[in-house]
Amino acid sequence: MSRRTIQWLVVFSALSIIGVLITQLYWVKRIIEIRNREFSQQAHVALQYVAEELAAVSNVMLQNNPVEQLSPDYFLINTNARTQPDILEHFLREAFTRQNIVTDFEIGIYDCNTNAMQYGMMLSTRNQTKTPTQTANWLKTDKYPYYVGIRFPSQAGTLPWELEGWMWSTILIIIALGFFAYALFVILRQKQLSDEQKDFINNMTHELQTPISSIRIASEVLENPAITAQPDRYNRYVNIIKEEIGRLQRQVELVLTTAKAERNMLDVKLQPLDAHQEILSVLDKYNGKVAASLNASNAFIQADLDHFRGLISNLIDNAIKYSPGEPEVHISTANTGKKLSISISDKGIGIAPDQQKRIFEKFYRVPSGNIHNVKGFGIGLSYVKEIIRAHDWKLELNSRPGKGSQFKILAKLA
Repeated sequence: MSRRTIQWLVVFSALSIIGVLITQLYWVKRIIEIRNREFSQQAHVALQYVAEELAAVSNVMLQNNPVEQLSPDYFLINTNARTQPDILEHFLREAFTRQNIVTDFEIGIYDCNTNAMQYGMMLSTRNQTKTPTQTANWLKTDKYPYYVGIRFPSQAGTLPWELEGWMWSTILIIIALGFFAYALFVILRQKQLSDEQKDFINNMTHELQTPISSIRIASEVLENPAITAQPDRYNRYVNIIKEEIGRLQRQVELVLTTAKAERNMLDVKLQPLDAHQEILSVLDKYNGKVAASLNASNAFIQADLDHFRGLISNLIDNAIKYSPGEPEVHISTANTGKKLSISISDKGIGIAPDQQKRIFEKFYRVPSGNIHNVKGFGIGLSYVKEIIRAHDWKLELNSRPGKGSQFKILAKLA
């Protein structure tokens, strides 16, 4: 299955699950609104009955629209007369029972003489218990001289018990969506790793074929007895075989070293080194293609000799590979505090900002169309990162597309 097909399946699956989730949340919201509206209607009918009974008991005229809802959980009854708490409680219980309202509620009686709620009590239609409640935070109005307030705490942002099952199912869908997203991430990551490993095998095959072909051709020439009569030509082909064998050996060692580093089995033997001397020894094989400015006054560090040379070689090789035309590679050193700074810069194609964090991943290569247009396995910079980590050094990258790149090593002085 191609990567594009997987991506489309991921998109359609994610949209389907998100659609189900949005639909569920929408209907939960709608049901909550309907439940609240039904409760408000029931409460309004019950409180209208209470207002009528209180008016009859107090022998006063019933006002038009005596019930007013100030918030989802708070109602006022315009009584137009003083109200006795016991009578109010009796009518409220009776009215709520008629409307099948089973809930806790608070009542407060307003005193126009003190401009305060003077009586507060918590009651319930489930039983006959009642407890005093705070009266300081009741909402008040200037429209009525006498009124009572009824508050339903269970309506203040709480979820009706009938909807708890819906909410739990919604939560489960959200959890399932999270697991689904994680599974898709793992699948895509594994697909990416698989593609990178395939690219690595293809690149490795290509890279190994070149020296093997050179060795085969040189050995066929050396099989001709007449070649011994031409010492210069004979030595040239012998040197070709030696160089290609050395190239094969370096490639195999790079793969093995990277594998050891991945298993935390990298063998690092620290010893005092003159970094300038080792850099110059590495530069010998480049035949003057790399300019050097070794200006550090102190270049002695603690490092593994082979890995240090491999580190410098890999960074220089990388700079040459990604420099179109005639490479312009420069290596310089300087002292920065108690550290030795080794900079390897080029004027090559550069690296895009979104690729700079990934180039140190094993097998990763910056997409460039033809997989073989730049030689390599895709593990050189991964090896560099592991060597830097093993020595407890730092590596900085500064690169701009089309302008070139600079890799800076910060190594502790010995």
